[in-house]
Amino acid sequence: MPWDIIFGVSLESLFNASMIAYALAAIGLNVHFGYTGLLNFGQSAFLGVAAYGLAMTVSTFGLPFWIGIGVGLAGAVVLALLLGIPTLRLRADYLAIVTIAASEIIRLLYRSVTLSDWTGGSDGLQSFSDDFFALNPYSSPLEVGIISLDARELWVITIGWILIAISLLIVFLAMRSPWGRVIKAIREDEDAVRSLGKNVVSYKMQSLILGGVLGSLGGFILALSKAAVQPDTFGTEFTFYMYTIVILGGAARVFGPVVGSMIFWFLLAFINSLLPELIKHGYMPEWLMKTSQAGPFGYILVGLGLILLLIFRPQGIFGDKKEVMLDGR
Repeated sequence: MPWDIIFGVSLESLFNASMIAYALAAIGLNVHFGYTGLLNFGQSAFLGVAAYGLAMTVSTFGLPFWIGIGVGLAGAVVLALLLGIPTLRLRADYLAIVTIAASEIIRLLYRSVTLSDWTGGSDGLQSFSDDFFALNPYSSPLEVGIISLDARELWVITIGWILIAISLLIVFLAMRSPWGRVIKAIREDEDAVRSLGKNVVSYKMQSLILGGVLGSLGGFILALSKAAVQPDTFGTEFTFYMYTIVILGGAARVFGPVVGSMIFWFLLAFINSLLPELIKHGYMPEWLMKTSQAGPFGYILVGLGLILLLIFRPQGIFGDKKEVMLDGR
């Protein structure tokens, strides 16, 4: 059994670009769901808008990379406004319905043949990350034991962890400010907050914008790590993985999304690396499982573990059960 390969892949998943992108997305979702009680099922749309805002600005229209970053962030703000204005005065389930529909509408627009001259259709876009990698200070790969990272991966990971640190600091300071206390009070009882003269809709909108912008940073990391964007990357299952990560790490906990993302990707990478090797070396008979079935079965095992977690510890590893809005109140 090549344990060095299995553990190498698993350990890399603790800090690689995918883990970072999901952590950033979950940090934003934690602002929505964990702290404010907003049922946003379209967080993937914020990542898609940011990623395509960058890619289309550079690849389609030939504008500079940093303008693309600004367009992506502005797109996340506009999306939050479009989603929030018609729904935030209504019950929480209306926001859930609108956001999950909006995420699919945006994904299908990116896939549209009519818009393929701008979005690349189902093939997506490339050739937008050259200016980013031109800033890369790393000239050689990094090898530490069984872990090996090339220079491009190192650069993306470095920027990604800097963005995580900044995002966590923003959330930490925001939630300990008077604004944050109002946000958490809205989650508990928005009628009581409204009776104290606070504009609940305005605070909800600010939370939706903040979480959307923080989450959109994950879209940049995904796009830059692959040097390409493709619409199906931002499907609805992306958002459900984010909810899994938030609950796993602990809702309404500053570090919860990062810890949850690390655990989620480590377990997934370990199982997806281990199962094919068990089959290949005869430890698991092929009549029971074929190598091609190992990947889907890995998701089943991780899903089963998360179901058990929700049954026996619904607040997650570091969370507080009182702060998990699973009753959709």
